[in-house]
Amino acid sequence: MARYSGPVCRLCRREGMKLFLKGERCYTEKCAIEKRNFPPGQHGKRRAQKLAGYGLQLREKQRVKRIYGVLEDQFRLYFENAERQRGITGEVLLQLLERRLDNVVYRLGLATSRPQARELVRHGHFAVNGKKVDIPSFLVKGGDVVMVRERSQKNVTIQHAIEEVKGRGVPEWLQVQPEKFEGRIVSLPTRAMINLPIQEQLIVELYSK
Repeated sequence: MARYSGPVCRLCRREGMKLFLKGERCYTEKCAIEKRNFPPGQHGKRRAQKLAGYGLQLREKQRVKRIYGVLEDQFRLYFENAERQRGITGEVLLQLLERRLDNVVYRLGLATSRPQARELVRHGHFAVNGKKVDIPSFLVKGGDVVMVRERSQKNVTIQHAIEEVKGRGVPEWLQVQPEKFEGRIVSLPTRAMINLPIQEQLIVELYSK
């Protein structure tokens, strides 16, 4: 499946916010947003940012796709799934995205960024309830235990990630035990627990046209 492989800091600058795609660098003054908070390209500084209607809706969808590293077709499937479920469609959509295994690994502090978490999951370093899972889009559920497989607990990347993100904290719907290389899904995330500056209603309006 095709993935964006260019400079990820360009994506943050395009969206005008930190997407946390480069791990701990995003928390330092080296972050591109800190130094060049304007769209990339030759005319970035002069590019008008007057968006309304469809433009705002499209920008919000692109922003969420880039935060979670999801492609267009896959994102639409998440939206269609959210529409079929009970509850507010936009909030259910964010809940589904948060439940992705790569996102959970990142949220637990077992990786410094979602892209790194996705790569580690694909390489088979994690298990859910004792069973190896190498699908980043795998959806966890309440009560699941996500753990680093025993043979991967000496992996330098994972050990470095655990050390780097100490003190960052985890969302209240998760519990982590870094000394055991594992975390538990205490409950499914509510909108209040998803601390992202996202206007999900704009995405619902876009797909409802």
